[in-house]
Order: sequence, then C-alpha cells, then structure tokens
Amino acid sequence: MARLADYFVLVGYDPGKRGSGDGQGQILQRFPEKDWEDNPFPQGIELFCQPSGWQLFPERNPPTFFVAVLTDINSERHYCACFTFWEAVESPQPQSHARNGEGEEEEEEASSLVQPAQLFAPKSLVLVSRLDHAEVFRNSLGLIYTIYVDGLSVSLENVIGNLLTCTIPITGGAQRTISLGAGDRQVIQTPINDSLPVSSCSVALLFRQLGITNVLFLFCAALTEHKILFLSSSYQRLTDACRALLALMFPLKYSFTYVPILPAQLLEVLSTPTPFIIGVHSIFQSETQELLDVVIADLDGGTVNVPECVHISLLPEPLLQQTREALSMVLDPELEVADLAFPPSTISASSLKMQDKEIRAVFLRLFAQLLQGYRWCLHIIRIHPEPVIRFHKAAFLGQRGLTEDDFLTKVLEGMAFAGFVTERGAPYRPIDLFDELVAYEVKRMKAEEGNKQKILRHIKELAEKLYKNENPYPAVTMHKVQKPTEGCHLRLHQKPFPHLDEGTVQWIIDQATAKLQTAPPAVKAEKKCMVPSGPPIAAILERNGNALANSARRLEVVRNCISYVFENKMLEAKKLFPAVLRAMKGRAARHCLTQELHLHVQQNRAVLDHQQFDFVIRMMNCCLQDCTAMDEHGIAAALLPLVTAFCRKLSPGITQFAYSCVQEHVVWTNIQFWEAMFYCDVQNHIRALYLDSAEENHMEQESTEEPQEAKSALEIASEQLRLWPTMSREKQQELIQKEESTVFSQAIHYANRMSYLLLPLDTSKNRLLRSSGLGDVESVSNSFVTNSIAGSVAESYDTESGFEDAESSDVANSVVRFINRFVDKVCTESGVTNEHLKGLHVMIPDIVQMHIETLDAVHRESKRLPPIQKPKLLRPNLLLGEECVMEGLRVYLMPDGREEGAGGSVGGPPLLPAEGAVFLTTYRIIFKGTPTDPLVGEQVVIRSFPIASLTKEKKISIQAQADQFIQEGLQLRSCTFQLLKIAFDEEVASDSAEIFRKHLHKLRYPQHVRGTFAFTVGQSPKQAMQPKAKEKNPSLRTLSKNLVKNAKRTIGRQYVTRKKYTPPAWEQRGSQHFPEDNEDEISVSEELDRSTLTPSSTMRPSEKMTMTHVVERACCRDYQRLGLGTLSSSLTRSKNEPFRISTVNRMYAICRSYPGLLIVPQSIQDNTIQRISRCYRQSRFPVVCWRNSRTKAVLLRSGGLHGKGVVGLFKSQNAPTPGPSQADSTSLEQEKYLQAVINSMPHYSDAGGRNTLSGFTSAHMSSADFSDKRQQPKLGSLMKQVMGGKDEGPGTLSRGGKWGSIRASSRMSSYALNVEIGSRLAGKDLLGTQHNGTPAEPSFLRQHRASLYIIGDKSQLKGVKPDPLQHWEVVPIEVFDVRQVKASFKKLMKACVPGCPSSDPSVAYLRSLEESEWLSQIHKILQISVLVVELLDTGSSVLVSLEDGWDITTQVVSLVQLLSDPYYRTLEGFRLLVEKEWLSFGHRFSHRGAQTLAGQSSGFAPIFLQFLDCVHQIHLQFPMEFEFSQYYLKFLSYHYISNRFRTFLLDSDYERIELGLLYEEKGERKGQQVSKSIWDYIDRLNKKAPIFFNYLYAPEDGEVLRPYSNISNLKVWDYYTEETLSEGPPYDWELAQGQPEPAEEPDRQDTAAPQSKRRIIWPCYDNRSRVEPDAISKLLEELHNLEMELGQVPERWKDTWDKVKASQRTEGRQEGNRTPSSLLMSSGLSHHRRSLGVYLQESGVGSTLNLSLDSDTSSTSTPSSGKPGGRRSTSTLYSQFQMSESENRSYEGSLYKKGAFMKPWKSRWFVLDKTKHQLRYYDSRMDTECKGVIDLAEVESITPGTPTMGAPKTVDEKAFFDLKTTKRVYNFCAQDVQLAQQWIDRIQSCLSDA
Repeated sequence: MARLADYFVLVGYDPGKRGSGDGQGQILQRFPEKDWEDNPFPQGIELFCQPSGWQLFPERNPPTFFVAVLTDINSERHYCACFTFWEAVESPQPQSHARNGEGEEEEEEASSLVQPAQLFAPKSLVLVSRLDHAEVFRNSLGLIYTIYVDGLSVSLENVIGNLLTCTIPITGGAQRTISLGAGDRQVIQTPINDSLPVSSCSVALLFRQLGITNVLFLFCAALTEHKILFLSSSYQRLTDACRALLALMFPLKYSFTYVPILPAQLLEVLSTPTPFIIGVHSIFQSETQELLDVVIADLDGGTVNVPECVHISLLPEPLLQQTREALSMVLDPELEVADLAFPPSTISASSLKMQDKEIRAVFLRLFAQLLQGYRWCLHIIRIHPEPVIRFHKAAFLGQRGLTEDDFLTKVLEGMAFAGFVTERGAPYRPIDLFDELVAYEVKRMKAEEGNKQKILRHIKELAEKLYKNENPYPAVTMHKVQKPTEGCHLRLHQKPFPHLDEGTVQWIIDQATAKLQTAPPAVKAEKKCMVPSGPPIAAILERNGNALANSARRLEVVRNCISYVFENKMLEAKKLFPAVLRAMKGRAARHCLTQELHLHVQQNRAVLDHQQFDFVIRMMNCCLQDCTAMDEHGIAAALLPLVTAFCRKLSPGITQFAYSCVQEHVVWTNIQFWEAMFYCDVQNHIRALYLDSAEENHMEQESTEEPQEAKSALEIASEQLRLWPTMSREKQQELIQKEESTVFSQAIHYANRMSYLLLPLDTSKNRLLRSSGLGDVESVSNSFVTNSIAGSVAESYDTESGFEDAESSDVANSVVRFINRFVDKVCTESGVTNEHLKGLHVMIPDIVQMHIETLDAVHRESKRLPPIQKPKLLRPNLLLGEECVMEGLRVYLMPDGREEGAGGSVGGPPLLPAEGAVFLTTYRIIFKGTPTDPLVGEQVVIRSFPIASLTKEKKISIQAQADQFIQEGLQLRSCTFQLLKIAFDEEVASDSAEIFRKHLHKLRYPQHVRGTFAFTVGQSPKQAMQPKAKEKNPSLRTLSKNLVKNAKRTIGRQYVTRKKYTPPAWEQRGSQHFPEDNEDEISVSEELDRSTLTPSSTMRPSEKMTMTHVVERACCRDYQRLGLGTLSSSLTRSKNEPFRISTVNRMYAICRSYPGLLIVPQSIQDNTIQRISRCYRQSRFPVVCWRNSRTKAVLLRSGGLHGKGVVGLFKSQNAPTPGPSQADSTSLEQEKYLQAVINSMPHYSDAGGRNTLSGFTSAHMSSADFSDKRQQPKLGSLMKQVMGGKDEGPGTLSRGGKWGSIRASSRMSSYALNVEIGSRLAGKDLLGTQHNGTPAEPSFLRQHRASLYIIGDKSQLKGVKPDPLQHWEVVPIEVFDVRQVKASFKKLMKACVPGCPSSDPSVAYLRSLEESEWLSQIHKILQISVLVVELLDTGSSVLVSLEDGWDITTQVVSLVQLLSDPYYRTLEGFRLLVEKEWLSFGHRFSHRGAQTLAGQSSGFAPIFLQFLDCVHQIHLQFPMEFEFSQYYLKFLSYHYISNRFRTFLLDSDYERIELGLLYEEKGERKGQQVSKSIWDYIDRLNKKAPIFFNYLYAPEDGEVLRPYSNISNLKVWDYYTEETLSEGPPYDWELAQGQPEPAEEPDRQDTAAPQSKRRIIWPCYDNRSRVEPDAISKLLEELHNLEMELGQVPERWKDTWDKVKASQRTEGRQEGNRTPSSLLMSSGLSHHRRSLGVYLQESGVGSTLNLSLDSDTSSTSTPSSGKPGGRRSTSTLYSQFQMSESENRSYEGSLYKKGAFMKPWKSRWFVLDKTKHQLRYYDSRMDTECKGVIDLAEVESITPGTPTMGAPKTVDEKAFFDLKTTKRVYNFCAQDVQLAQQWIDRIQSCLSDA
C-alpha cells in the first residue's frame, strides 16, 4: 500500500520579492508540516508551479492543471500536480505596487486620476506524490477548488486531511473507491504489473503530433544517449510527450536527466554535457536556438530538428523497415485499402487508448527482436549474498551478426542497458510481459515475418495485454466529483483562498497513521520464479544470407590437416595447409580449428615437436588475425586456454609455450576482452561449485531417473536464490566465503595469463610504447600487440594517464599497470574482500618478474633453434666463365601483374609465389626455387636476366605469405622484359640485402666497359674491378695503340679551332647530348696536315697492317658485293666507276663514329670531304651505303645538317649569310658533292619539266585519290603521310591509310614505271579528272621525279624554299627523338610486364599498350622505310639525314636494305647488315644501353631493339622471305643488351680499336671456349641445331618487300610477353640444354588403338618448342639419334635438309601439282605477297604451322607451274599442313571393314603409310584424328575373303579380302574387284619391302 499523496502545498505570489523583473513564488502553507521519514519534502516546488515565471496579469485567467516531474537525489520521481487559479492582489496603494512586468504602461494609467485596473496574481494548489495518477489528482484538486470557489459547506481541512491519508495498493490490479468526504466518489485502478509503464493515450498523441519517422528518430536518439528537447505551448502536452517517450523505451529505463517541464529560471540546464529529455515552453524557443548538439522536437509544429553535428544511428535494417510498416498499419489502417476499387467500409483506426497500446506493442516486439537471446550472454559471477551479473556484449553482437551495427552497439554500451541487465539479469524474480515475449514469442515473430495479417494479429494481442494491465476492470463505476459552475473564475468579488487550520489537518493525519500502525501489515507475496531464458540465439546465417554451401568441405579440410599434423604426416599437412589458411576467413572454420585443437590437449598440456609446433602456431595466428579487438565470435577466448597448453621442449628444463608466438594480435590488449573472459571462467567455476554439492546430495535419486540436461549457471543461481532465505546464517556465510575465494583464485590465474600474453618474448626490447597513436585500435591492428597496451592505459578508467610515464617505463611496468587496472575493476565488481585485493597487488609485480625470467631463458634457447626446415636452396646452372658474386639469399619470388604464373583467371597451377634464393653472378641475377603451393611443389621455377639489362630497382615491402609480417623486398625490372619481385625471407639480415643491392649496382654500372661481363668472363670476379686486363696479344695491342696514337696526333692540333665550328643552337637540338659525347664532335680545322690525309702519301707499315684489317671488315665485303668499288693494291681506282672507296677516315680523324673506309663519289677529293663534313652533325657527312643493282639508285646516310650547308642553299637569297665567304665555299662544295652523287646515276637526264615533292599542297590531294577503294594511294599521298601533312584532322583514318599496298605489279618497263610514279608524285590519277571535270593536263604525264631525295628532320629544314635548278629535293619529315623512344619503352615494359595485377587485365593491357605509343613508333619507322624503298625502286637516290645519323637514320637505312635486297634476309647477310650499318657506322650501343657508370643518368634507349621489332613485323608478313627464324631475332634482342658477347659493346669502331677489340678475332683462337663474338656463337650453334633456321624459307629472286605498316597490321612481339619459368630465358642455349630431357618411354606396346602420350604444357612454364618441337625439327632430331645409334657420324642437319629439299623439287616436277607433300614447293604460293597463304608463327625455336589468310587476298595471282589457275585453293593448302605429325600417305582410299564380333560393317577411310609401316583408318576423308592402327609388322597373311552377315549387298564377293595379324583377323571389302586387288598388291609390296 502507498499514500496517494505525500504533501499538499499552497503556493502564492510573493509581493515582497518583486525585484526589477519577474516576481517569485512562496509556499504559503504545506501539509503535513514535518517531512515523512520515508519521503522528504522536495525543494523548489514554487519554481515548477509557474514554469514561465511568476507574473501579475491584468485579467483573471481560467484555472490550469498540469503535472510536473521532479527527480530527487536518489533518482526517485515525484509527480507534482499543479492546479493554478488567479486571485486579485490587495493593493492599498496601487501606485506603489505597479512595479511589475507591465510597469511602464500602468504607471501612466496610475498617474491619471482614473481608478487603476485591478491586477491578478496566480496561486497554485500542489499535490506531491510518488504515484502517477494524473486524473485522480486533477479531480481531487478540482474538488478543493470547487469547494472554495462555490463556497460548499464542506470543511477544506477535512478534505485535505482525507486526501493525505488515503492509501491505495501500488499494483496488482486492485480497484479502490475513495471519497474525500465531500460527497464525492472516485475509483482508482492500479496496474496489474507496475514494471509496465502506464501511458493512457500519451504515446498515440505523440505520434499524432510528430509522425512516424520523427518519433523513430527521437526513439533512436534517446536510446543512443543524445540530448532531446521538446517544445510546446502546453505544459500538459510536454509532460505527456516525455512520458510517451519513456513508455516506448520499455523495457529499458531512462536514467539521465528527465525534466518534462523546465522552469524559466533553470534554462541553463540545457547546456549540460550529459544526455537529457527536457520539455520547455515554446516562448523560450529563441533561447534554444544556439544549442548545437540538441535534438529539438516541436510538438505544436510537428517537426524534429537534428543539428548537423549530431549523427543519430538508426535501427538496423530490416528491423527499421518492419517497424515502420507495423506502425503505419496501426496508425493508418486506411492506407492498405486506399487504392482498392471497393474499399471495405468498416476499416477505421482503434480508439485512441487502444491505438496507444498497439503502438507500444510494436515497440515491445521490436525490443524482443533486438534483444532476443540476451540471457544466453549473461555471466553470473556471484550468487550470494547478492547476485552479480555481467553481460557479454561482444559475444551477443557476434552471435547476432551485428558487430558492425552502430545502433545496437551504442545501446548495449548505454546506461539504460546497464540498468536493464542489473534489473532483469537476476535469474529469480517476478516476470512480466517482456520476459515472456523474449522467451517464448521470438520464434513466432521470426515465422510471421512478412505476413502483415499475422503481425497485426500479434500486435493486437499484445495491445490487449497492455490495455488490460492499465484497465483491469473494464466496467468502471462512474466517478462522481463536483465541478465548479461555469465561468465562476470570472466572478468579480471573490474572497481569497482561506488560510487552512494546520491543527485540524495534522490531527486527521496523525489519527490515520496510528490506525495504520495497529492494523496488520498487508503483505502481498510477490510471485517470484525462475526467469525463462528463451531459445539460444540461433546461429545467424553468414552475412551473405546463406551458409556457405561448401563450408562442410572446408571444415573437413581443417580437421584433416590438424589430424595430419598430430599424426606427424607433415607432407600431407603441408599440402592442405594453404587451403586451411584460406578457409580461416570463415567463422565456422575458425571455431572448428579451436574445437579440433582442444581434442589434442590432455591434462592441460600438449608437447609437440618443432614442426608440429610451427604448424599449430601458424594456424592460430591466421585464425586470430581476422579477429577484431572485441573478439565477438569468441575465437580468441577459445584459443586462450590452448596457447598455454601447446608447447615444445627447447632444451632440458626449458619449454616454449604457444603464447610466446601469438602475441601480435590486438585482441590481447583489449581490457573488455579480458573482463568477459574472466567473468565467463568465474561463472563456470561457481556453477561447478554448486553442481558438485548438488550432485553429492542427489546422487542416489538421480541414478534411477533419465539423465537430465546440464543445468545452466542461471538456472542453478535461481535455484540457490530460492533456497537462500531458508538457509542458516552459518551456511550463508560459508557459501559467501566459497564464492569469494573462487573469484579470488581466478583473479590470480588471470594475472598469470595476462602476463603470458602481454610480455613479449624478447623483453629487453622496449616494444610496448611505440609512437603509434596510443589506444588507437586501427593503428595497432597489425603491429605487435603490446604496442596498444600503452594505448589502453591511456584510455584507462582511472585518471592517471598512460602518457607521462610512457617515457620512463619499460615493458614490465606497463604490463603490471595494465593487469592492476584489470584486477581492480573485476574484483570490486565481483565483491572480493579488500585484504585479498591488496594481496593481489603485491603478487602481480612478482608474477610479471618471474615470467620475464622464464621468458629470457626461452628467448635465448629459441634463438639457437635450427630454423624450420625450409626447402634446400637449388644451385643455378652457370655458363662457362660465369661466377657467383653473391651466394643465394633466401627470398620469395612474388607474382607480379602477369597472370599466367600465379594461376590467375587464366587457370593453370599457381607457380608463384615461389620460395628459393636469388643469386648474383658476374652475368645474371637468377632466382631459382620451388612454388610455395604444395600442389605444384615438384616444379622448379627459374627467372633470371642479365645484370646489364637492369633498368630499375626499387625497394618495396610485401607480405610474402598470408600469415607472415610485411617483409622488405626488391623489385628489379629488366629491359629483357623480365621483372623480379622478391621478398627477403626473415632469415636474411637487412644488411645482406643492402650488400646485395650494392653489388648489383656495381656490376650493373662498371666504371669502364672493361668491367662488363664480356670482358671479365673467365677471370675471377675480384679482378673485374681492376682497371686493366692482362694483355692477350701484345703485337696486336701495339698495333691498335699506334693506330690510336696516329689518330690522336692528327687530331692533336684541332682543339684550338674547335669552337669555331660549334653550331650555334646547341641546346635546342632534338637529340640529347652528354658531356661524354664531345670526343665524337671532332671538327677538323682547315690547316690540317695534308700528308696524313691523302691516300697517295706513303703509309707506315703499321698502318698498312691496319688497312688490311680494315679491308676485311664487313662493310668492305659488302661494298664489293654491291659493286661499289674494290680496293686494289695501289688504292687507285679506275676512273669510269662512279664511286670509290676512300680511306680518308682510316685514322678516324674526320669522323670518329664512321668506319675507316667509306664510299664517296669518284669525283670528290678527300680534302673536300674534310670540309664538307663540318656541315653535318658529328661530322657525319653523306656516304653511300647501298646501291640498287637494277636501277643503280644509291642510298646514302649522314647526320643531320648544321645551320649551314644544304639548308643554306635553300634559304631565301637575301638572308644574311652565316659567315665569311669560306662558308659559301663549303656550301658550294656540298652542292658539288650532292651533284656528284646524282651524276653517278646512269639514267640521269634532264627531261623537260622537273617535278618537286614540295609542291604537294592539299589542293592536289584531291578526293579522287581515295574515291576508288581498289586503287592504291599515290606515292605523293604516301609522302604526305610521312611528312605529316597538314590537311588531315588529328587521328583521322587516313593517318595510316592502306599505303603499305603500293605495288609495282611485276616488273614493268622502266618507262611505264616512270610515268606512273611521276604522275603519282603529282598526286593525280593517271586518268583522273580535275575538280571541274575537265581531263587532266597532259603536262602531268611528262613530269619526272627528282634524282635525289634528302629525307631530313622537319625542325631542321624550316624556311626551305624549292629551288627548280637543283636536281635534288628535300623531304622534311617529323620523327620522334630518343627521349620519346625511352619513355615509350618504359611504358611498353610496364604494359607487358606489369608490376602488380590490375582489376581488368585484358582492358588494362591493351590500354597501356596503346598509351605506350610503341607500335605507332614502329609504324612510323616502317612507313618512312617503305617510302625510301619505293623511291629507290623507281630509280631515285635517297639521302637519309636525320638526327645525328646514328639512331633513326640507322634504323631506316637498315630496314630499307633489308626490304630491298634479299641477301640481307639470309643469316649471313643480316649479320653483315648489322655489322655494317650498326657497328661500323657507330650506333652508340654502350651509351644507348647505359652500359657503364657514365651512361647511368641517360638511361636505356632501345633503338636497336626497335629495329629488330620492325624486322619481326616484316618477318610475320613475309614468312617465306627470311632464312632466319623469329628465334634468331629474339636471340639478338636478348644478347645485344646482355653483355655476354663483346660484339655490341662500345660506341664505334674507333673505340673498339682503342680497346684492341676489333681485330682480336684474327689473333690466336685460344679464347674459343668463351665466344667473344655473337656471330661466331650463332654460326657454331647453327651448325649444331636448326634453331635459327626458318623452314619456310623459299625466296623469290630479287623480291622487294613492301610491308603494311598500319597499326592494325602490327602485332605485339611475343618476345615482350612470353617467359619460360622452367629454365629461365631460353637464349643462353647451353643453360637450357643442360637440363636432362625427360626419358622417352620405351616403345609402346603394339595395339590396335593408339595410346595417348599426353603431356601437359603449361603457359609461361614450359618451353613449348622444346617439349613439343615442330615436325621437321623432330624428324631431324630422330634422324640424328638413329645415326648415332647405328654408329655413323651424324650428318649435319643443314646437309640433310638441303638433300630433302632437292629431292622434293624433283618429285614435284614429276608429279605436277597434286603431291600432297609439296610443303616446300615455293611455286605453290603466289609471287605477289606470299604471306597470304601461310603464316608461320614461331615458337621459341622451331615452328608450328598455323594458317591465317590475309584479309585482302590478292585477286591477281601469277600462274604457277604454267597451269592456268595454278594457285591452289586454300583447302589443299590447308591439307598440306593439317597433320601435326608430318604424315606420309603412300596409298589411301575407302574400304568397308567388319567390326569386332557381332558388330556391323562400316565404311572407313584407310591410309597405307610406308614410312611408318602401318595401315591407319579414319572415320572419313576429312577426319584428322586416327581411329585405329594396324601395324604391318604383325601381319601374317593376306587372303581373299568371303562375305559374312551384314556385308554390303551390292558388292561383288571377289572384292572381299582378309588380313590376318598375330592378334586377330580383319575382314575388308572394297568398292569393286579392281580396287580390292590394288589394295592387296600395295599391302603385299609393303610387307615385302620391310
């Protein structure tokens, strides 16, 4: 029972305290006058009666009523019901009283003589109660007012006395009728269960005012502890709204500031930092504007305003959506049927009171769903004397799968939830609706999800219960309470409220109290019971909605792996291990791991050997690395007992436990984790404590019953709590004692455990206090655990900060502090006695110290452990003379962006990452190892590249394996298109990695070219760094010294005049210059000593010797072949030859980068040459390098021009000349020189008009050019493209046009050709018409081309004017410079060998390929070359004069010769071409390849590689024109930068002579073992094996090739993309051969069906051409092997090949065109472009045939072999190649064959093969797959047969024959008798041959 009201108070206006502003209230009377003992009088009531302040009003307001809520210091709520009415103020001297709020006005009125207006002051009747019965209070106070205002004859004192003494039951659904003794009657119903809030209609009203979304915002804000402020102009509504919000939060109770009505004087409370729910009158709205972090709900306006800085976490989906839907069903039932055509008439919302309960039912359901299963996460840590309960938040979130959810996390951390756990956690207490709902109805709610009808039904059921709780008796007797008469407050003469007699009231109260004391206490027994736990949280499905289907298989793998580890089957375990690590991403697998490991622990200890220990540790680490610090899935918790169980013996008496290896996880430093673990363990022990005692008592009875389920701790606790009151005092004490000591012993245990996991193995290092952000969980997630200890110290609960002592402290102190904090917290919470707690504090430092000592021993021993068995390092094979500089460093080779090796989307085995070692030799960097994936562990992975090709080296840090730390590594990129991405193993010290880098750098950039491998090979690596090598051949050395000395002397005096000729615009020039170039820029001064230059002067003997050497150089041999002049002994020339070989440069005095002998026009003197050379860059004046044997046009090359010279000739006349007359004379000489070249051409004649190229303007490029698609574009347009014509828009298609197809259709007469070219140059069609349609002028036909075209750089030839008098013409073109080539090459490397995988490899590759612009550069070079070829072929000479004459010039000149002259397409000729144009003419290989330290800054420029790529493109288009294979080109590409050979070292012949290189080969041949020249090496190799030979080689006589150069016709060279990991790059032939071939299986058993000899070839691993050589190589190889077996000296492969070829030709002639085997008959392909028929795609070495028909098949095919239409159809072409083994079909045809026993006859295509000595059969003629083989060796006889059942009917029976073999008899039947006879004869002859 409780008092209905505690105090009655009368509060009035205080006239004395009227200060300047508002007045104040004062308590006039209060009853009872002394406080109740159980309930003191609340302070500050007068403020709450007039929340807006006490003021006087000019008129009387109607009475008001509201309930304010005060909270006292014990957080008890007092409900103050305020009834306010107004009374006139007695004012004897009204003037003096006028100082109130409306002061000024009134004063004026007062001063006039009018009677002053009367003022009214408020007066309040207040009831203070702890019960919230607002209606009863309203009625009671209303009654008192009525008695007073209507003057009823009832004593007010009596009524008030009765009111204060009225007692009612608090709960239990009782109904009391009370009367205050004024003839009134009220019925009070108490709620059935007081834990449920009473809301009457307030919730429904709140929703009406604010709407669903706004209320949900407020609801979430209140639960997540935000500040909430309600505004309204009605006090009652503020109270209702606040009450409604609290009712919605049930079962959580709001525990912060709660003031439904805040008085004006207390407004500053709003800026409090704590959360609150407060109501304020809307007149103070302006004061609330500046509150930045308060959610403001305006009830009158219906808005909720959330400030920007406040983020409210909303309910997790799908709950939010479900709640919204349910609310709208309740509040707006019409919504469902609003769209129906015939809406039901009956639908309407429930009454307000019922709606209120339905809304609350929705929220009740919501909480039941949010908190379902919460009781399974409660830990009970003490039962007696008071239950102490903790909630395991992380486990709850983890099991619910809501760890990421903001809202729930905040709610669980909030105060309200803490109160909920304290209040509802107790296992034995009365239960209410919520307990039942969460225990029994959760399943139902899950089932009904999505079914609106059922949900609504459930809501209504709950609403019924809630309604019943508030209104237990529906039939309520009517209240009877007198009300005042209408408008009574307006009566004029009202007497003031009377002064009440305290004595009377007090007497009534005393009497009632006395009566109560004598009455027996009404004890209402509370129904306590055990709280039901409800279903455990069903393991919520994985986040993706369905439990992974294959998880069972994964768990199986985890289990197997663990059992293998413990059965010591380490190899098996190793194979499964990667799969286990991958599986660890899933939660189930991690749980499974912990369970499995538990099974292997006996008596808390499991001793493992080192390998097992390693496996277990790695699994644990992998398992923990995905755990968050919260450990929501309990993984770390499950592992905690295991890490102290698994151990290994390091040495006698020293054991290392698993915990020392799993410390690097953030979870161990999270104090909440330790608390949860501690509480969990304590609960288990306390449960055990009571279970044991219970079992002792119950053992006897239980044996008879069914075994019961194990009781949970909560059930036991509830049982104990029920018994507690019945126990004796001693028993109670004993239990308390036991529990306390249990907790205490656990605390000691945990202090130990924490020290295990927090102290690092090496305690000497201060690893704890890293500078990482203290306590920032993210920053420590991957670093060593202990870092974050300091962090958690910083966010500690006590005030000491972890910062200031962080400096001074060491590991031990930090750990001690951390453990102390933990112990303090858990012990105070679980009620450990103070003595025990002090004892703990003393023990902890000792525990830590002891542990540190044992750890030191373990650390010491563990260092001595042999490292875990890692695969043994494999030694790489080295070349002869290659030596190891650095022994292998153990590394992991990581996959880069190429997918194949890593087994990416391409499939195939993951060869990378591989573990092995990296070796540094004098020649290469080599990685050799095995894949880490155990499924491919048997393979060997090799990746290497020459050190000289290293282009970029950078440090990286990589995680080598899933479960390891980040390691340092290196990324090495090479211009042989290789990338080594290595991570050093942890055993490699960082300084050895540094030494490795230093060595690498030293070897990559030697001081001098002598330091490169080609020189140092064979010497010990130490000497490699010495400046001079031993002299190999003294005489030779002196020779070259003399030579150089002479050259130096010659040059000696010219340095004086050097500056004179330095061209002016030095810096602006296109190509870059480095200081070391200077020695090449020798300009010879005028006054040179003539004697040294003229050939007639006598030569010293040493020079003669030099000359003989010079003569033997490649270029000389070539000049003689071309007929450009021979060097007769007298060095004089017959004058009728147009050219002579000049020795002017024999001392390299004129141009250091030119060869010693040069071809110049006959008429030019040597001294002229000297002067001319000055006009050209680097003195590289024009020299002849090739002559067209047919047209006698010559190709010249030179460097670009300086400012004067030819360009000067073309400049306008009045431009100032650059110098004195001497310059002019030079120009004239130059002119003379060019004229001499022109005169040398036989058909040089001045035909009438002269055509010049520069005349092509866009007008000439008429559309007629492109109108007819079949026409080939004119040469003019070709020129235009090369020159970069202005008229094309950027990127239009015409950029490439289809210009590659310019063809001279066979050889026309010279005249026709000239005419055609002339007209083409004019840019017109021969028969085309002009724009206006008139015929073209005939003069166009007469025009001729110029005799000499100079191809120069556009930028150099600015301002050039055409000059009709000269016979030459300048073609300015735009070319790219070396810088662009470098940049492009870098991008190309990144595209082909990306450093890391991209998201979409296919697209990324093509995009980066395009961005590199490599192909467009190739296109440009080919374009220019084809133009030059075209010009030469039409009889004009061409001078190529670009940049310095040694990069692009060389590329173009070489390609032109290659395209024009078939000789250069042979092995010998190509070598000659490279030696002549690249080596002799001074392409700067060393400089461009950055081969020495000096070139390091300039970087690598692949000019030569670009040339080889162009050759490759041509090779692809004309596969039959080249004697060498694609492999030959790749071999050169690899070795020209590898520095294995000396051929491509140094920048010019001069430098080579200076080093004594050039003629060394002539010396003694002792150095044979190490090839110095790549050419010798190729020759030797070519003799041994046909790897450089192209089997399709079948050249046409004098064929000029004109390749297509559009980018669409170019292919990316596979040299850039392929790799063979099985052996490293396949270009060091000895290394590749060194590996044993897999032994062939013995000859297979002869069976009818062929067995498969299937061999798997992996992309990027196997060398395809070696594993599966092409047919011809294979046959040659077999032949070779057979000859060896027979003991013959094997024939050279080339001889064999030539013989075969010869026999083929004769055979071909006899059999005409039908021979299927005429693979080699070149006549079979059209002469036109013989790439049309066959493409030979080379693979490494040999070739596999693959036919691709070009799109534009030529329509005009030349007849072959004299037969019309002789060009064979593609199908026959195809059939030549279709068998992969080269098949010999001696005889073939169709036969019927009888199947095996009981099988029918079938027609098959039979092939008799003499060579293989077998009879094969196929399904049909077109079939390529052999269906069976009859070996003729097994045939015993062949006899005529008889028809059997099912034989073909129509056939003559003589056409049957039988073939008897050792195994069975075959029955055959031919079409007719003749055919049968023929077959029998053929087979017989085969048998007799054998």
